[in-house]
Amino acid sequence: MLNDGYIIGSLWILVTNLPAVVAGLKMIFIGAFDPMAATGGVLGATIKEAVRYGVARGLFSNEAGMGSTPHAHAVAKVKHPAEQGAVAMFGVFFDTFIILTITALVILTVPVDGTMTGIALTQSAFSASMGSFGGVFIAVALLFFAFSTIVGWYFFGEANIRYLFRSDKAVSVYGWLVMLFVLLGCMLKVELVWELADMFNGMMVLPNLIGLLILGKVVTKRVREFEKDDSGEKDRELKEATE
Repeated sequence: MLNDGYIIGSLWILVTNLPAVVAGLKMIFIGAFDPMAATGGVLGATIKEAVRYGVARGLFSNEAGMGSTPHAHAVAKVKHPAEQGAVAMFGVFFDTFIILTITALVILTVPVDGTMTGIALTQSAFSASMGSFGGVFIAVALLFFAFSTIVGWYFFGEANIRYLFRSDKAVSVYGWLVMLFVLLGCMLKVELVWELADMFNGMMVLPNLIGLLILGKVVTKRVREFEKDDSGEKDRELKEATE
């Protein structure tokens, strides 16, 4: 529900600033493909930093390749695993190409303080269009986004702990550790929290990518099975319709 509210609020800002949306899109493409910017990036360390932070923030955005959501997809009741795989891929597309693009355009189409970063920049953009309500709206949205993320990750971690240790005591210890790290995350400097998060995300990605490479043939086989079955079902439906 809150996700829908955020999307509606963002789209309302874009519609009310429609002429600036074209200019915002132009800024994005020029910044990405400008020859001068590309040359400067290759000659210096800009391209390295762009890739480093792009990958890191991309992981935070959609968690693609981290192996953090198979727990949720595995319990879905579908006729074929490939169906749920398609749902998982759509989630990455929707989050990255829809939600993030909308947020970026909101920031680019309204007057904001260019010295701000992170959530403060987003709050400034919404406040510029919605007044004081915009800042409150983003604060409430962030509260529920963060809370739901913590709950979701706790569930995934608990599933792993139960599988590895088969013990309620281990789950209890895990719960206390989660609360401790949440508390530390609120107290430590934001820069340090980001660095720690990037490090642990990288530690999750590496073994998961190895698993993906090993299981690549299995995935290809199951997808081909699904495509074959789907094609056969469509042929049967077409035959029944013409009879």
